Amino acid sequence: MTTIVLLPGMDGTGTLYEPLHKALNGRCKLLVLTYPPDQALGYAELEILVQTQLPQDEDYILLGESFSGPIAISIAATKPVRLKALILCVTFACNPYPWMAGFRFVLPYLPTRLAPLRVLSHMLLGRFSSKELCMQLADALAGVRPASLKARLHSVLSCDVREKLQGIKVPVLYLQANRDRLIPVSAHADIKTQLHEMEICRYDAPHFLLQTKADAVAKDVQQLMSKVEVDRES
Repeated sequence: MTTIVLLPGMDGTGTLYEPLHKALNGRCKLLVLTYPPDQALGYAELEILVQTQLPQDEDYILLGESFSGPIAISIAATKPVRLKALILCVTFACNPYPWMAGFRFVLPYLPTRLAPLRVLSHMLLGRFSSKELCMQLADALAGVRPASLKARLHSVLSCDVREKLQGIKVPVLYLQANRDRLIPVSAHADIKTQLHEMEICRYDAPHFLLQTKADAVAKDVQQLMSKVEVDRES
């Protein structure tokens, strides 16, 4: 059975994926990694941490959601022996808002709480928002130190792993949310220009795609897994 290794969004808690667990219904193993909630680590440090937790004795598919896309891209470019495919979910290969790059220098001076929950719900969920999802989001963020979130946001504003895309030799699937208010379409286009054979699945969904369209995502992921298994046996 192929394992899906999921690298989480910016909260890093790994607590927001129960819908995907249920949708996969035991047809594959879902391993959700987490990031230290009390350490101010950037992409380089988090990539090292992820590398130590990747399966060594079984095949796996790497799924990088949102914030973790650059980590997944960077790891896939190293051509791990057991890596069979890469899934990029509502994510980017470089700072999706280049005009905000200078903003990273003022992050240490910003208020402890970067944005009210109402604003985050609007950006991440939009009209798909529900009381349950908002509570789960609030609980996840409450467990992470502000300094950790600021360090991760700083990494996003400094990020550019586009040159590593050409080093990826496994099949790549991009999951795109048509109602994403956080990651612009240009972020996907940057990746597509380097990975011409990348497949794309589009959903009528907000940025929280894995939480609101888990059944549809699970179906497409399983199709990718079937292709990977066929290629492995041929």
